[in-house]
Amino acid sequence: MDDREHTTDEAHEAPARSAQEVADDVVARVLARAGTAVRDGGTSHTSYDGDQLDLEERTSLRRVAGLSTELQDVSEVEYRQLRLERVVLVGLWGAGTAEEAENSLRELAALAETAGSKVLDGLLQRRRTPDPGTFLGSGKAAELATLVAAVGADTVVVDGELAPSQRRSLEDIVKVKVIDRTALILDIFAQHAKSREGKAQVELAQLEYLLPRLRGWGESMSRQAGGQVGGAGAGMGSRGPGETKIELDRRRIRTRMAKLRREIAAMAPARATKRASRERNAIPSVAIAGYTNAGKSSLLNRLTHAGVLVENALFATLDPTVRRAEAADGRVYTLVDTVGFVRHLPHQLVEAFRSTLEEVAAADLILHVVDAAHPDPEGQIAAVRHVFADIPGAMDVPEIIVLNKADLASPEAVARLRSREVHSIVVSARTGEGIEELSELIADQLPRPGVQVEVVVPYTRGDLVNRVHEHGDIDVEEHTPTGTRLRARVDAGLAAELEAAARTA
Repeated sequence: MDDREHTTDEAHEAPARSAQEVADDVVARVLARAGTAVRDGGTSHTSYDGDQLDLEERTSLRRVAGLSTELQDVSEVEYRQLRLERVVLVGLWGAGTAEEAENSLRELAALAETAGSKVLDGLLQRRRTPDPGTFLGSGKAAELATLVAAVGADTVVVDGELAPSQRRSLEDIVKVKVIDRTALILDIFAQHAKSREGKAQVELAQLEYLLPRLRGWGESMSRQAGGQVGGAGAGMGSRGPGETKIELDRRRIRTRMAKLRREIAAMAPARATKRASRERNAIPSVAIAGYTNAGKSSLLNRLTHAGVLVENALFATLDPTVRRAEAADGRVYTLVDTVGFVRHLPHQLVEAFRSTLEEVAAADLILHVVDAAHPDPEGQIAAVRHVFADIPGAMDVPEIIVLNKADLASPEAVARLRSREVHSIVVSARTGEGIEELSELIADQLPRPGVQVEVVVPYTRGDLVNRVHEHGDIDVEEHTPTGTRLRARVDAGLAAELEAAARTA
C-alpha cells in the first residue's frame, strides 16, 4: 500500500498548531495500518471451532488483481453489481478527537477489505460540516480526482452517508464509482447471508437504500402508447409520455419490497413457535450480542462446541445460531449468537433485521461481548447500546459485559474498562481464560425456578428426574424403595407433572 499522506483542511489556518499538521499525524497513523486492518491478529482456530467448512467455502474463490472489466462510464452504477477492487477512502474530521477520526477511518478500511477490496490510499479532511454539493467541496473533490487517477483506483468509499445528489456530483468529478459507508456494509451483508430469511432481510435493506438513489435520463426513457394502445381500444387522444424507465423501476422495487416484507413476516411464526417451545419447557435463554469481530462466534464455540464459522473479518456471521449449553450448576440453557453491530449501522438493516434482533429482547440474559484489545472499546459499547435502544425491551434485559481477547489486550485497558463497567468479566475465547468463571456467572444470573416441591418420583418416571436436573435446583436427592425422593425448586409446569407422578406411585 502506498504510504503517501493526503490530508485536507479548511481554507483558514488555526492558530498555534494548524489543523493541517494535526490531520497529517492522524492520517499517517491510519494509513500505516489501514491495509492490514483485518489481517492483524489473525484467527487461529482451536478444536472448539469445529471443521470450519463454511470458512473454506467462503475463501475458495479469490480475486485476481488486474483482471477488472469495469466500465469507464459510471452513469449506470446503480444497475450493476457492486464490485470493489482498488479503493481510496475519504473521511471528514469534524467534531470529536483526532483519535476518533483515526479509528473511524481504520474501521472503514477493515470494512473495505472484508468486502474484498484493496485499500490504496486515504483522505481525511478537517471540515466542520460536509459540503452539501460534493461532501468535500469542489476544490478538495478535484484533489481527490487527481489522487484516484494517480493510484489507479476504481472506487471511492466515503466514511459517511451520501445524499443522492452528493454522490452524483462527486462521481462527475472523480470519474469512478463513489459509494458510501452504508452501501459498503450492505454489500458485505449480501455476501455473507446464507439462510433464506437472512437473504430476504438483506435484499429488503438494499432495495430500501436503492429506491431514492435511482436515476433517470430524460425523455428518451419515456414510454408512449399509440394507435389502439395494444388492442385496448383507447384509440386516438391516448398518446402521452407514458411511464418513464425510472418510474417503472421504482414501481418494481416497491412491489419486490412488499413481497419481501410478506415473506419475512411469514417466517416469524416458525421462530415464535421455537421460542414458545423453549419457554414452555422453562429453558432460559442467553443472547450473545456485541460489536462485529468482537469474538461472539468464538465464545459460542467455546461454551457449546457449536463449530460455527469463525473468521477474523467484520460481519463474518449474520444468521442467528441457537445452541444448547450447560451452566456450571448443571442447568441447561440456550445460547443465541446474533448479528454483530457497528458504528452508524444503517437504519435499513436495523429495520430489516428487527425480527432477528428480537431474540435479544426475548432473552433472560445478554452477554455483551467487547473486544478489549480494540483501540476504542468504549465507543464499541456505546454503539451496541445505541442499537439496543431501538429494540423494544432490550434495555430491560440483564447484561454482562464480557471483555474478550484478554490475551491481546493491555492490562491498563482491561483495568479501565472494568472500572467503568462494574458487571463485567475478562475472558479469552481463543485460550479459554476466564471461561469457567463466565459459566459460573451465567449460572448465578439465570432466572431461578419459582416452585418448591418435595416428592417421591417412581423409578418408571426417570424422565422427570432428568428434567429436574436440567431445569431445576435440587436440594436433596435420595433413592428410596418406592422411587427417587426430591426436594427441589422447579417451574410451575414441571411441578404439576411431578405431583401427578407422585400420586400414582
